[in-house]
Amino acid sequence: MDYFQLMGFGPDGWGYDMLKATGMTVAVAFSGFAIGLVFGCLGAAASFSSSRALQATASAYTTALRGIPDLLIIYLFYFGSSSVITGVASLFGSSGFVGAPTFLIGALAIGVVSGAYQTQVLRGAVLALNKGEVEAGRAYGMGSFLLFRRIVLPQAARYALPGVGNVWQLVLKESALISVIGLVELMRQAQVGSGSTRQPFSFYLTAAALYLSITFVSGQAFRLAEARSMRGLRRGV
Repeated sequence: MDYFQLMGFGPDGWGYDMLKATGMTVAVAFSGFAIGLVFGCLGAAASFSSSRALQATASAYTTALRGIPDLLIIYLFYFGSSSVITGVASLFGSSGFVGAPTFLIGALAIGVVSGAYQTQVLRGAVLALNKGEVEAGRAYGMGSFLLFRRIVLPQAARYALPGVGNVWQLVLKESALISVIGLVELMRQAQVGSGSTRQPFSFYLTAAALYLSITFVSGQAFRLAEARSMRGLRRGV
C-alpha cells in the first residue's frame, strides 16, 4: 500500500483516524491552555499582592512547575488521581485499578504547567505598563476595578499577546506527551497506526505535517491579533 492509499479516506486508509486524532490534540491543547490562563491570572495577581504569603506561593508555583519535567507532572496527576479514584471505588466493592479520565487529567496537567509560564508572561506585561497612566487614572478618581478594566487590562493584554502565543505553541507540543496515559490524540494515533501497518515513517511524517499545520494556522491567528491590538499606536523607529 502506497502512502496516499495509507493516508486516504478509503476502507483501508487511516485518514479519518488521523484527522479525528488531530481534533483531539487541538481540543486537549486548547483546554489546557485555557486552564493555564486561569492559573496564570491567579499567579500574576498573587505576585502583585501585598501579602508576602501570596507572593511566596506564586514564586514557589512558577519555580517548581518550570523545574519539573512535564512528563513527570502528567504521570503524577494521572497515577495520583487514579489511586484516589481506585481507593474510593474499593469502598463501594470495586476491585482492581480504576483509571482517571485521560482527557481531563491531561488538560489539567498541561494547564498547571502552562499556568506557571503564563504567570510570568502576564506579570511581565503588567510591569511593562506606563506607570504614569495608572497614576493618572487614580488621580482622575478611578476605583481599582475601573482602573483595571479600562487601563491595566487592555494594555497588559497587548503586551502579553506575543508571550501568550509562545506559550500556546509550547502547550501544543506538550499535548503529545499525553499519549503516555492512553489518550488517543495525534501522537498516540500515529503510534497505533505505525504498529498496525509497520510503516512508522509514513505515520510520523503525517503527524509532523499536521502539527506544523496547526502551528502555522494558530501562529497566523496570534499575529493578526497582535497587529490588531497595536493599531493606533506609534512604533519607535
